[in-house]
Amino acid sequence: MSAPLGLAALTVLDTAPLQHVDLAERHGFDTVGFRLLPAAPGTTAYPLHEDPAALDTLVRRLADSPVEVFDLEIIRLGADFDAAAYEPLLEAGARLGAKTVLVGGDDRDRARLTDSYARLAELCARYGIVASLEFMPWTAVPDSKAAVEIVAQADGPARSILVDALHVARSATTLDDLAAIPREWLHYAQMCDGSVPAPTDDAELIRHAREERLVPGEGGIALADIWATLPADLPISIELPNEPQRRAAGTGPWLDHLVAATREVLSGPRRSVAPAGRGQLLR
Repeated sequence: MSAPLGLAALTVLDTAPLQHVDLAERHGFDTVGFRLLPAAPGTTAYPLHEDPAALDTLVRRLADSPVEVFDLEIIRLGADFDAAAYEPLLEAGARLGAKTVLVGGDDRDRARLTDSYARLAELCARYGIVASLEFMPWTAVPDSKAAVEIVAQADGPARSILVDALHVARSATTLDDLAAIPREWLHYAQMCDGSVPAPTDDAELIRHAREERLVPGEGGIALADIWATLPADLPISIELPNEPQRRAAGTGPWLDHLVAATREVLSGPRRSVAPAGRGQLLR
C-alpha cells in the first residue's frame, strides 16, 4: 500500500482553500493541509473558523471531492497559551474532517510548555483531532528527543509528533531517535529536500524552511534512510515552499514534479547514514 500524499499549506500558501483543493485533485494528491492561523504575525493564513460562509462553501466542495483535509496549521505554544482560545479552529477542523493540527513549541519554560501541550491534546481529542508537535531546531522543541519528552507527559489518544525531513537533518535527531518514537504517536510526516551545507544560524534555518526547500532527491538529505525508519504507510505531506522554482516551471508542472520525485524517493534503495549529530542525514 502506497502512502497517501498531501499538498501542504506552505507549498502553495498564496492559494486559497477552494483552489488548493482544485490543485490537489489535478495533480495527484490525496489530501490537503490548510493554514488557518499565521506562522508569524502578518504572514498569510485563511481563517476559515472566522468565516462561516467560506467554511460552509469549502465543506460542500470537499463533499464532492476525492481529496480529504488532513492537517491544519498552526497552533503555537507560547508563555501565554490558552487552549480554550483554539476551540473555534478545532470546531472548523472537525467540520472539514481534519485529522491533525500542527503544533509549534515556543515557550522556553519546559514545564509550562509540557502542560500547555497536554491541555491542547486533551482539547483536540474532543474533536477527534490529534495535536502533532513538530520539532524544529530554532524552537523550544529543537529535536525529536525533546518532542518525545514533552508528548510523553500528555495522556489520551491525541498525542502526536510530526517528523519533518528538513528538521531531522538540521537538528541533533538521529535515525535511532526516529525509531524510538512510539508508532501510535506518528500520524504523518513532511517531505522535502534541503541544500548542503546546511545553514548554521537560526535566521537562515528559518528562511530555508519557509522559502528555500528543495525537491526530493535534488538536495542533500538522505530521505530514503528517514523513510526506511518511519512506517511504510505513514501519510506524507509535501511541504516545499520554493517560489523561484515554482514560477520557473509553472505551478502545475512543478506540482507534478514534486509528486513524481516523492514517489521515486519512496521506492528507492536505502542509503548509508553518517555518524549521529547535527546534519548527519546528508548524502
